Amino acid sequence: QVQLVESGGGLVQPGGSLRLSCAASGSISMYLMGWYRQAPGEQRELVAVIGRGGSTSYADSVKGRFTISRDNAKNTVYLQMNSLKLEDTAVYYCNGKRGIGDYWGQGTQVTVSS
Repeated sequence: QVQLVESGGGLVQPGGSLRLSCAASGSISMYLMGWYRQAPGEQRELVAVIGRGGSTSYADSVKGRFTISRDNAKNTVYLQMNSLKLEDTAVYYCNGKRGIGDYWGQGTQVTVSS
């Protein structure tokens, strides 16, 4: 079992950047790690995932703007978000999957507003 804690959210203007971090309580080297987001009144959606070997996949809406990365030595996953848009406003959640284990952080708010 692993506990996940997100940080780095905040208020940013359109076109700005933020970097989210997800710190795990233990080793994540064997986990599939991902970032999801949920906007008010919407379902939670996948933003990006990164495999154990570093392969990545992104939602079409963030391709070319967001980058997911992992540092297994620090038990941390990152989401670099550039060229932020109003529609990126949401609570962003970190997720880790390994076998039947499916773990979530508490979320961090990202608000894009002028």
